[in-house]
Amino acid sequence: MPFTPRTLTDARTLRAVAHPLRLSIIEQLTIHGPLTATALGDRLDETPANCSWHLRKLAEHGFVEEAEGGTGRQRPWQVTHVGMTWGDAEPGADVALAAQALSDVLLDRELARLRDSQARVRSDAAPWRAAATSSQSMLWLTSGELDEINQALRALLMSRFARHEDPASRPEGARLCAFMAWGVPTYGLADEVGASAAPIEKERD
Repeated sequence: MPFTPRTLTDARTLRAVAHPLRLSIIEQLTIHGPLTATALGDRLDETPANCSWHLRKLAEHGFVEEAEGGTGRQRPWQVTHVGMTWGDAEPGADVALAAQALSDVLLDRELARLRDSQARVRSDAAPWRAAATSSQSMLWLTSGELDEINQALRALLMSRFARHEDPASRPEGARLCAFMAWGVPTYGLADEVGASAAPIEKERD
């Protein structure tokens, strides 16, 4: 399935997906294609009944749907969209809170994945140890420059996204790798060091 992100704009939908297991189910279906509740339970160390319940909840909000073949708990499920976006508009307070809750759950998952990888990569082959890095920077930028860098990072990542839907395009030795990036203005940190936007003119006598 091609990259067709779904934009989440209402609080109920945001709350419905802001759950670690539901995000894991969506992730598994995105990476591996249609799976049954039993197969998901095996992959996620959950009971098929629990996975089935969460699949139905995700289906109620349009995140997954039944795929062809199978019956009952042996029927496969598939994602309806690949990717999600939220928080781009200027929502009301309830939507903003729900969007922040989803962002928090996602960040917690990715930080746990980072820590797990950092612990395990130490015993991996040397090329993977060298390639697995993280970085942190602070830059003085205009809003346009910040947007430019964020868009460039996104474009670079998306340049390899087609490999999800076309396994034959994956180079030999390719692994599934995770990226988490953000470029945001800081608040309060530089306020005391001359960061005012315009000079102050002295009033003429």
